[in-house]
Amino acid sequence: MMTKKLSKHGNSLALVIDRPILDLLGIDEQTPLNISTDGRVLVIAPAPDKRRRKEFQRALDACNEQYGETLKRLAE
Repeated sequence: MMTKKLSKHGNSLALVIDRPILDLLGIDEQTPLNISTDGRVLVIAPAPDKRRRKEFQRALDACNEQYGETLKRLAE
């Protein structure tokens, strides 16, 4: 766990994320981030990559096309 403090940035506050964490998550200044909270915890995560999701869906569709019937039989 890492403890950080917010920095003043104009009229706002900013959270500075260390380079090793950015590198680990593949985040840079161009990466869109989703920010959410449950009222207690702040969660910051890279936004889903639409291109990657489409590639995954194509691969899943191909797998289902090729092995769908076999997988259904195994599930029974």
